[in-house]
Amino acid sequence: MASINQGRMTHLWDDELVVFHIGMTVNRWWRVDQWMPLMGDMPRMLRELSVDPDSGLMGFTMLLGSRGPYLVQYWSSLDKLYAYASAPSHEHRPAWTRFNRRARKNPGIVGIWHETYVVDRAETVYVGTPPMGLPKATAVAPIPSRHDRARARVADGRTHSARAGAAGSE
Repeated sequence: MASINQGRMTHLWDDELVVFHIGMTVNRWWRVDQWMPLMGDMPRMLRELSVDPDSGLMGFTMLLGSRGPYLVQYWSSLDKLYAYASAPSHEHRPAWTRFNRRARKNPGIVGIWHETYVVDRAETVYVGTPPMGLPKATAVAPIPSRHDRARARVADGRTHSARAGAAGSE
């Protein structure tokens, strides 16, 4: 079991940050033959990315929505995300080809979606939680008193966390 961080914590990150949401929408749950094979593709991609420290994937969280599973991923750059998505030698391209083949043959049964956000500034707060989300993907640090309010953390921009970490708790 992950240890619980006591107190108010935030993330440390000063470089480019990309937040990528990707999910599967199951429109006909009874067609397990069509959506279940897709379920196996994402774990293979995540394994491949997780063992490659240069992939750009910093971390991820798997969630379950009312229409199917989705992931929130944190990437170190948009270029690395796009490089992975388009590389024929990696798991994504064959998975995308398989999905498109199934979708043309059996339209409307399952869908795939994604959203990409290039983040200029991020504000985070975690109280009494294990490492999770953006701090787990980057680094976690106590929130200094000058950043006690969300507005202050956002106003200080991308570098607030690095300065806060360098200065220590106040």
